[in-house]
Amino acid sequence: MPDLALALPDFELPFGGGYGPRFDNGHPVAAVDSLRVNSAYLRREVAYSGRQKAGTIVVDPSSRYLYLVSGGGRALRYGVGVGREGFAWSGVAQIKRKQVWPTWTPPAEMQRRQPESARYADGMPGGPANPLGARALYLYQGNRDTMYRIHGTNDPSSIGRSMSSGCIRLLNQDIIDLYNRVPIGTRVVVLGAGSRVA
Repeated sequence: MPDLALALPDFELPFGGGYGPRFDNGHPVAAVDSLRVNSAYLRREVAYSGRQKAGTIVVDPSSRYLYLVSGGGRALRYGVGVGREGFAWSGVAQIKRKQVWPTWTPPAEMQRRQPESARYADGMPGGPANPLGARALYLYQGNRDTMYRIHGTNDPSSIGRSMSSGCIRLLNQDIIDLYNRVPIGTRVVVLGAGSRVA
């Protein structure tokens, strides 16, 4: 596993700081349950040794972390859930669309694989039950939608695990924080197996 960053405990956010319950755009966001989420995956500022420019998002699926590079050898690190074997994606993309409480439309392949998802073929409205959670960042290569997203989740226990259909999921509190920090056009680097930060 690449050694991308070193956590600095003096910069660690307290567990309750920013992870309590709230209302967001008319929807409830539940408090993070410390019994369901390993505290190692909570947002914190860390030392960062990669060569990506400030403002870049770097996702390291093998360690289950997403880094928002701050520059000056620092980054904000967020715990993530990633794609299970056979569903992972890696590459370089750009955020070309952002959505608050996004509608979820399962892709045709998912509807074939999981017939119960077909009931949302026309879209599931945003809300607490929606698997995309509170926010979504849509990844494009050029003008082509990769169909991969960085998004929230209605299943906090999935953070730190490989179980999604390929997308990168964060706690709702963390995707709200990240969404507010990154503009359209942000570069996203998703590392492949065995990759090191370039």
